[in-house]
Amino acid sequence: MEQATITVDLEAELAGLLDELSAVQDEMLMVLGEKRRHMAQRDLEGMRSLEPRERELCTRLENCHRRRLELLELAAGQGLPSDSIGKLASALPGKPARLGKQAKEASQRMRLLQHHSLTNWVLAQRSLLHLSQLLEIVATGGRLQPTYTKGDTSQSRGALVDREA
Repeated sequence: MEQATITVDLEAELAGLLDELSAVQDEMLMVLGEKRRHMAQRDLEGMRSLEPRERELCTRLENCHRRRLELLELAAGQGLPSDSIGKLASALPGKPARLGKQAKEASQRMRLLQHHSLTNWVLAQRSLLHLSQLLEIVATGGRLQPTYTKGDTSQSRGALVDREA
């Protein structure tokens, strides 16, 4: 009788974890979409306004990760699979189909989150590259300079530094 109670608790804990993870992932997808729109519109204030939400969601994700580790340790103690939530869900007595489906959907959403995060990172990197190129144009007065030169380097002055440029 004791074993059944522990398994039911494990099932309920797993369901709670997957529900929370699903909610956090959905919110994070919305925040990443908003952030991408703000980046594309160069809306720095809008991006700054998202920071508290991002921090709160990161904290919630960290809590989900901690709970996941605790559940997997509990499962290992009961002789159940402890290498992934999906395998644990499919190994529970009665194999609750809802839990297996939720675990699979959470995994798919995590991939989507990775994709959106990468997209935002690439957008930020391209913006930095663009700014770097603009700074170089301003610094050199728009004149292309060879990387290595022989002889007089006096022509490499920037328009911001020298009056005659």
